Amino acid sequence: MTKIKLVTDSTAILSDAEIAEYAITVVPLTIVIDETTYQDGVNLGREEFMDKMAAAKNLPKTSTPSIGTFQETYERLLAEDDDTHIISIHLTPGLSGTYNAAQQAANMFDGDRITVIDSAFIDRSLSFQVLHAGQLINAGASVAEVVAEIAKTEANTELYLTVASLDNLVSGGRLSKTVGLIGGLLNIRIGAHVVNGDIQVENKGRGAKSTKAYLAKVIEKMHAAPNGIEQIGLSHAGIPDAAQAFGEILRTEFPDAQIAINQTSPTISTHTGVGAFGLSYLKK
Repeated sequence: MTKIKLVTDSTAILSDAEIAEYAITVVPLTIVIDETTYQDGVNLGREEFMDKMAAAKNLPKTSTPSIGTFQETYERLLAEDDDTHIISIHLTPGLSGTYNAAQQAANMFDGDRITVIDSAFIDRSLSFQVLHAGQLINAGASVAEVVAEIAKTEANTELYLTVASLDNLVSGGRLSKTVGLIGGLLNIRIGAHVVNGDIQVENKGRGAKSTKAYLAKVIEKMHAAPNGIEQIGLSHAGIPDAAQAFGEILRTEFPDAQIAINQTSPTISTHTGVGAFGLSYLKK
């Protein structure tokens, strides 16, 4: 019987318990802070990163795992059993080269023992696919069944983002300095929807009220889901108190849904800066 091994990357927001329960191998992205290199989740925690970013002279830089890193990971897992198949699920190529590196590494192996999947998402939205795959693997599902169900999970997932400051987006080259200056002066905040791996800005407004109004509209969309909401992931960049407060609203609005509140990954925090929210939900 084929043994399926599950791989993802460190932009997937997973708890230690979830990683252990489903034997998930997490390949870390690299973070460089003022010329010091860290491995996300290995020698740099999510909360620790926020402190280091605040004290850094320059905006941290993130980089994808190398093809060699994926190759070594796959070799190790495949060597454990002659009848092993790897399912490797990663963040959208629109935000990182991680998926492409994983795919190139997989192409170095003979046969079809590795399936690399573009989740089209990041953060807890990516985790929905990883966790569902883990549940199916533990239940004895085949590779084909797991891959088919991952596609269904992707189709039923939505991800919305809010960004409180444009500073990091400008510093990272995602926005022009002119736009950043205007946004800073006007206290502009943005709300965006991740669609097919692309970030589509839906809202631009001034101050915290704009963010609250945008999130209220997202909640309306969630209530419109025909069969309800199964899971909600609320990730934040350095605003735990605000996240807990918003989490209580979500628990009231969707009492039957599983809700996970987490600090987001250094990769996302680097680009969004402090004060961002990522609201993921999985429809039934």
